[in-house]
Amino acid sequence: MPYAFYPGCVSRGACPELYAATLEVCRRLGIELDLTTMQSASCTGAGVLQEKNLRLGDTLNARTFAMAERAGRQILTICSTCQGVMSQANARLQDDDYRASVNEDLAEEGLSYNGTADPKHLLWVIVEEVGIDTLESMVVQRLPSLRIAPFYGCYIVRPSSDLKFEEHPEREDALERVIEAVGAQVVDFPGKTLCCGFPILTINETNSLKMVANHTMDAKGRGADAMVTPCPLCHLNLDGYQPQAAKANSPLSPIDVPILHLPQLIGLALGIPPKAMRLNSHIVSTKTMLSELALSP
Repeated sequence: MPYAFYPGCVSRGACPELYAATLEVCRRLGIELDLTTMQSASCTGAGVLQEKNLRLGDTLNARTFAMAERAGRQILTICSTCQGVMSQANARLQDDDYRASVNEDLAEEGLSYNGTADPKHLLWVIVEEVGIDTLESMVVQRLPSLRIAPFYGCYIVRPSSDLKFEEHPEREDALERVIEAVGAQVVDFPGKTLCCGFPILTINETNSLKMVANHTMDAKGRGADAMVTPCPLCHLNLDGYQPQAAKANSPLSPIDVPILHLPQLIGLALGIPPKAMRLNSHIVSTKTMLSELALSP
């Protein structure tokens, strides 16, 4: 059955390369996407709206869940922030009285949420539905020369209860499993589940850039050729602000650690041309990394 595809805001705006890579990777892996059901869905609130008005944030997400229910679909997202926010909202909406109250607001659109949504990130769908063995069997270009640091970020790892880690313990190391499946080497580092700094960028740029520098310099110091993240907001900060972070925190030398979207890493192993996944559009150049694979961006 197709998934109702919820791409989130960033992949249709600041990071269009993520959207393009996702469509091609899903096609090759046999993950069927319904591209129409979520066309009028709103932003999840990204956690920011929820701090101001939790009820409004939950209502927006209940509306999205109701749209998927009406179409008989489950939801697939490619944004860790969307995943975390939707999972937390869904946990609260399991309360019958609260859900009934929210449904009063949805009734104006003829929508009602029954509590059956189970939004899943692409990372989880690949590990739990496609299967790591299947992914590995479909690899046409293994990546043994690449040393990849996983970067989960915040929203796809906590709160673990809302993200159902107890039911799905494989989610704790899903990124590492994918990196190994495509033949690359995992470069572990302590910051992989910490915040990238994006949420405080506009209120404390100094600390945000320091977080970018700390994560990327630590990964580089441990031998990483690149980092991979399932979160487009993490990508925006770690890639887009890395040059500024280097100037502020490592003025003697650039950091130059390419940041890959999850589908781009998988796509390389599936034989998708780098240009088709817009690997030439990143702020931090991927040329050196791709040269190790004898590929051009």
